[in-house]
Amino acid sequence: MPKKITKNLEENIKNYEILFSDCADIKKRRIKVGTKLKRECYIAYIEVALNNTEWKESAIGKLLTTLRTLPEEELISYVKENTWDISDSTPFDTIEDAAQGMLTGDVIFFLEGYEKALKIPDLGYPGRGVYEVESEKVIRGSNEGFSESVKLNTALIRKRLRSPHVKVRESFAGKRTHTNVDLVYLKDLIHPEVLEEIEKRLQEFEIDGTLDSGIIEQLTERKKYSPFPQFQTTQRPDRAAMAILEGRIVLLSDNSPVALILPATYNSFIQTSDDYYSRWEIASFTRVLRYVASFLAMTFPGLYLAMTNFHTQILPTDLLLSLAASRQGVPFPAVIEVLLMELAFELLREAGVRLPGANGNTIGIVGGLIIGQAAVDANIVSPIVVIVVALTALCSFAVPNEEFATAFRILKFGFILVCGYLGFFGFLMGIMAVLIHLSHLESFGIPYLAPFVGADLNGYQDERDTFLRLPLKFLKKRSLYTREGARTRLKLK
Repeated sequence: MPKKITKNLEENIKNYEILFSDCADIKKRRIKVGTKLKRECYIAYIEVALNNTEWKESAIGKLLTTLRTLPEEELISYVKENTWDISDSTPFDTIEDAAQGMLTGDVIFFLEGYEKALKIPDLGYPGRGVYEVESEKVIRGSNEGFSESVKLNTALIRKRLRSPHVKVRESFAGKRTHTNVDLVYLKDLIHPEVLEEIEKRLQEFEIDGTLDSGIIEQLTERKKYSPFPQFQTTQRPDRAAMAILEGRIVLLSDNSPVALILPATYNSFIQTSDDYYSRWEIASFTRVLRYVASFLAMTFPGLYLAMTNFHTQILPTDLLLSLAASRQGVPFPAVIEVLLMELAFELLREAGVRLPGANGNTIGIVGGLIIGQAAVDANIVSPIVVIVVALTALCSFAVPNEEFATAFRILKFGFILVCGYLGFFGFLMGIMAVLIHLSHLESFGIPYLAPFVGADLNGYQDERDTFLRLPLKFLKKRSLYTREGARTRLKLK
């Protein structure tokens, strides 16, 4: 049972220190206050969360300085009525709530004769500030990225959306980590049932700890065996703000620089922030490239095997002779040849991620060149296979979202097997299976293939922002994510 805070300071201290026994990083101090120094108070804080070098200038320092100038009989009334003039403090009724308040990085204050504990904000936990995004590079637009602090990330969104309609709903996840989880949205744009659904899913599990938003993503998605993500991820505040303006909800988790955006569709994963900052011609051109790249990242090796193993008649004779000459002396079947090179490139990609700094990029480029050339010289693989595998890797890198690109990297191996043994029939079977799966997939009630399906639900307005991004003056309506009656985005005067 939670222990109530009483007016007896000694009892409160005893209960509090039982909770934090054997905690060398928790600092606890008894301090005399009042003009005659006859009344005692007690403060507790995490060692690095209080700026000891500027103690007198901190909120708790100013409070204690003021309390030493007051008569003992006025201390309690002052704390009750005027503490909020000094700092944004929060009162707690139980020892356990006070402990959780301190574990957010703030100072907890007890006063003899006062039946509550006060949480007084201070320096907080150490962490990185705003830094440049590494994984979502853009040609034009802000370079600010999310940090590990959920409060800072929320502020970065508010910096871009200065509207009182922006709401932040806070909850906690993790029985032991008690991680802050914030849902950020525009109240007048979202579908209320989507907000209710994500809140319901957050309450459906109880886990020891949620150290990153990826854990929340896996526990709340419905199609758990699908390779396609049902949340869009981003580390860019401007991308999150843009999603909120579309009527979507952004989930921020403390200690994670990756925000989750919901609902998500195939089309939303292809879009980038600078699609809307650049002119429509270049935005449309690059978006078509990404769509083609997402298709080839999954099917290109399989198509190569289908054409060379079963359907050579569709290739020009000169090209066919060139391919046959390049394969002379290769001891492996074409399927094994492609699988070996694909696995080698995936291994290089993984090694590049794990190596520190610039060494990662170096091992990916140099390793690919060396292994590819050495394999060709040793007649283990043919040169055309190296080209096919390299182009497939480039296509996967062209997909803007890493989690989305991973789905194509996994499906690629399925297409290699079915196309290598069934030709174009296997290719068509694979495409049909993927399309059927995508047509059954949804994210919080929105079809995954929207607006290619269900375009009539929004008067075919969403089709203006798919393969091609029309000029901004034609994008007057918000997408299907926004509730009806609030879909007007642009009015030309």
